[in-house]
Amino acid sequence: QVQLVESGGGLVQPGGSLRLSCAASGFTLDYYAIGWFRQAPGKEREGISCISSSDGSTLYVDSVKGRFTISRDNAKNTVYLQMNSLKPEDTAVYYCATVIEDYGCYVVANDDYWGQGTQVTVSS
Repeated sequence: QVQLVESGGGLVQPGGSLRLSCAASGFTLDYYAIGWFRQAPGKEREGISCISSSDGSTLYVDSVKGRFTISRDNAKNTVYLQMNSLKPEDTAVYYCATVIEDYGCYVVANDDYWGQGTQVTVSS
């Protein structure tokens, strides 16, 4: 079965950390740029970070820059999102997806593959 599967979400206190994983099955992630997206209740889905397939270059939106780190382990066919200094406004369902790549990645899904999402709740 060809799919992306996210894991690692949960409930964390403000200031805490979580690491999300995006594992591919049925295909090889090596050739794909991967992005992380999130959707909070009542809000539109937003792209927050991506990592290219070619040189591992990364991109972050301002709201997560300096707090989140995206990385990939092609040997494990997995992309990670390390989230530190979490804030209540980071609460959302987090998704990974394949994204557009052209001399670097763009946090724009190309709709090849999407995961089912993992819930992240930041609350005391």
